[in-house]
Amino acid sequence: MNENNNEYKPEASSDGLDSMFGGNEGVAQKAKDPKKTIKQLIAYLAPQRVAIIIVIIFAVVSTVFSVIGPRVMGRVTTILVDGIVAHVMGTGLLTDFRQMGWLTTILIILYIVSAICHFWQGFIMARVSVKVTYELREKISEKMHKLPIGYYDTRSQGEVLSRMTNDVDMISQTLSNNLTQLISAATTIVGVMIMMFSISWVMTLAALVVIPLSMMIMVAVLNKSHVFFSTQQEAMGKLNGIVEETYGSHNVVRAYNGEADALEKFREANKQVRSAGWKAQFMSNIVEPIFNFVGNIGYVLVAVMGGWLVIQRAITIGDVQAFIQYLQTFTQPLGELGAAGNMLQGTIAAAERVFEFLNEEEEVPDPEISAHKEQYEGHVSFQNVRFGYSPDKIILHDFSKNVKPGQKIAIVGPTGAGKTTVVKLLMRFYELNGGKILIDGIDSTEFSRSELRNIFGMVLQDTWLYNATIMENIRYGSPNATDDEVIAAAKAAHCHKFIRTLPGGYNMVLNEEASNISQGQKQLFTIARVILKNPAILILDEATSSIDTRTEVLIQGAMKKLMQGRTSFVIAHRLSTIKDADVIFVMKEGDIIEQGSHQKLLEANGFYADLYNSQFSEGGAIDDD
Repeated sequence: MNENNNEYKPEASSDGLDSMFGGNEGVAQKAKDPKKTIKQLIAYLAPQRVAIIIVIIFAVVSTVFSVIGPRVMGRVTTILVDGIVAHVMGTGLLTDFRQMGWLTTILIILYIVSAICHFWQGFIMARVSVKVTYELREKISEKMHKLPIGYYDTRSQGEVLSRMTNDVDMISQTLSNNLTQLISAATTIVGVMIMMFSISWVMTLAALVVIPLSMMIMVAVLNKSHVFFSTQQEAMGKLNGIVEETYGSHNVVRAYNGEADALEKFREANKQVRSAGWKAQFMSNIVEPIFNFVGNIGYVLVAVMGGWLVIQRAITIGDVQAFIQYLQTFTQPLGELGAAGNMLQGTIAAAERVFEFLNEEEEVPDPEISAHKEQYEGHVSFQNVRFGYSPDKIILHDFSKNVKPGQKIAIVGPTGAGKTTVVKLLMRFYELNGGKILIDGIDSTEFSRSELRNIFGMVLQDTWLYNATIMENIRYGSPNATDDEVIAAAKAAHCHKFIRTLPGGYNMVLNEEASNISQGQKQLFTIARVILKNPAILILDEATSSIDTRTEVLIQGAMKKLMQGRTSFVIAHRLSTIKDADVIFVMKEGDIIEQGSHQKLLEANGFYADLYNSQFSEGGAIDDD
């Protein structure tokens, strides 16, 4: 078992995703700052302002031309009705077909121009949306490599990945669809109001009686939906984390008969997504039918008032037709504003999660000029090192040791003693709480992380391979290595023969989980990788734990040859494998309590001797770490 799973790490905080109608509503609400998020989003869109301004112009022109249409259509209707009435009255058919033809032509031109502008606004906004989405994902990806490893200790993989997928997708959809919808709806409302007042201020006031009611409904819906959409995004991140965790180790789940428990956890998280989701969608979908109902009330008022005004000859029947069209056009964008407003609430929640991630505190910056040596001897000095994964849980207390170049240092101790922590600090995966670590007399903080980690070669108990060929996996970390050098490293790691038997040999592609090869083969590839890198200092965390006994003997010989002349840190679980270590550090509760050679430590008959003897005594507890 890898020690980093046993040492203290801060626990991930619970999202508190209980029922939306329960007592946790305030939790989701307090965690959000919509005004700040909107400002950040506007600032982020600043480089696209020219394109967005063009979109706004096209949207305004498209809307204005479409708004003028009903008035022109009303004029055509008036001419036609007046002519028919005249014919019925016996004065002859007085319809002016020539004027109707001109007005119809103008109407067609208006709608064509409106359609063209609408097309271009959609085209440009789609490009803006795709570009912003691309840049956001780039920034998130870059940020992932700049955050301290401690950040990931307190969050699930699914929660982080959901920022790049679900949240960015929602921002993209809003930019490509809802933003232009908001612009068009707002322009339509203003334009229609002007046209309605130009026809009849009395009818307009009658129609606007329902507007305050509509506004109250919209405000109530938006206030409620903000909480729902925020919680929906959080619940989705939690669900993604459970799926990633469960199906990333599906074999272990099955081996321990954990299917029922995993399914129960999934169902519970899925219920939370469903609970938040249906409430968010309900609040989003309820807007349109409510506005339709309110709009129908307006139609009744306009029909009665319009008929009375026509009888009074205050307006024409064509004006009534145009007014009814405008009223329909007026209520429609109100509904669109409500629906778009709900979507905007979800987008604000998603954007806030993205910006929270992008604004997370990064690792301590690398020095402007990185320390560099052409060749490293491998002298390592720990000077009063103090470290804990959190300030109140210190693991290493005033850790001081001097390691000479070429020494093989074994680090042993019970679970949680701090063994893996020591090598993580060597690689500067975490920042020290105190003291310093020197490499060849140079403070490790004077190196860039890239330069520092190039000095080390690490083989962990938990292997990592990625979706690429075997050749590329061995070459990982040594991109300039030739194929012959890769093959030589594979031979040294005793994996060349079985690679040749695989389909495609070195060109065989490993799947995403590298499950098309055995665990032992994975470990051989990682050993070949470090052999190829040829580092000055080695870190080995029980590198042969997944290899059969015969191959282990060969690998131990290859590793012994590799360690010659190199400083090596070996985290030992099976104490029989570190008998030839120059110095063995025996750790307990963050301190070195014993040190010396294997034989001297046995003769001292102390803590190490107890550990060693327990692994060979009948029924003794084996340090599995």
